[in-house]
Amino acid sequence: MMRRWLTGLVLLCLLPLGTWAQDRKPLVVEAALDRQVVAPLLDAFKRAHPDIALQYHDRSTLEVDRRAREVRPAPDVVISSAMPWQLARVNEGLAQPVDSAEARDWPAWAKWRNEVFGFTFEPIVTVYRLDLARHMIPPTTHADLHTILTTQQELLRGRVTTYSPGRSGVGYTLFQQDARYSPRFWDLVAAMGAAEVNLEDNTQAMLDGLTEGRYWVGYNLLGSYAMHWAQDHPKLIVQVPQDYALVMMRMAFVHRDAPHPTAAKAFVSFLLGIEGQRILAGSTPLFSVLPGVIGPYTAQRLRDQVGERLYPIPINASLLAFVDPLRRKAFMTRWNREIRILEP
Repeated sequence: MMRRWLTGLVLLCLLPLGTWAQDRKPLVVEAALDRQVVAPLLDAFKRAHPDIALQYHDRSTLEVDRRAREVRPAPDVVISSAMPWQLARVNEGLAQPVDSAEARDWPAWAKWRNEVFGFTFEPIVTVYRLDLARHMIPPTTHADLHTILTTQQELLRGRVTTYSPGRSGVGYTLFQQDARYSPRFWDLVAAMGAAEVNLEDNTQAMLDGLTEGRYWVGYNLLGSYAMHWAQDHPKLIVQVPQDYALVMMRMAFVHRDAPHPTAAKAFVSFLLGIEGQRILAGSTPLFSVLPGVIGPYTAQRLRDQVGERLYPIPINASLLAFVDPLRRKAFMTRWNREIRILEP
């Protein structure tokens, strides 16, 4: 009996401690980021860190935010495209700093206090079906979209889709940014309302409707998802607006109460490192942030295409205003009035 006990103890001691611990309680990542799109990055992390068992959950922005605030044990890493909500949680003290070389060297405009990091650079796009092009000139600008909505209202009635700002954190953020940059934003909202726009919770729902032919044009879709989807659906055309293009960043932080903080920081550092950013630039349409990275999907390449009309949503304290209850109430009141669809 004693010999068997000693043999088992020796075998246990021979196991790498990280592997044994992670097998029992894996690193948990709560993310508003489609697994199919980010799969090359996750696979590369697993190859680089075979001792870390990764448990990745893809959820809505609002559900990710709820879990970061309420669920215990807490997730190890939180990733979301709802930028104001991410910064608000960090501002409330739900994050812990990452002190790796990758975090320290990350561009200052894409991080806050070494606690939350924007690691993608995703354009916001318009998507239309080829059916639309047979009836009218497809929109290349926000003004073009307004024009076809007003001049082709009957043809487009019920065939337009966009985010629901009441049910989507990223949708609300994008519309707030539109209102900041475009003096005619509310005219566009009213035109969408007159065309009986269909409001969806996420980009995938819009892409499904466009693919099935229920929708002919979609406004403010996440370019990363749209470009990935369009590769297999040639009837859909992705258009980066030429008058101005918003850019959204997925923001990641290590939770203050992360059960596996060391592994969590390794994961975030991998997102920010050369290898992770090269994969973003070459194997995903999420677009890399890091200067000097080469590939079809880089921030610099996008800037070369769009020029000065590229407007990244900044990671700074201005984002906190978007989650202010009074500001949200005022925005939603006007949204409901202009679009003629009651939103929560």
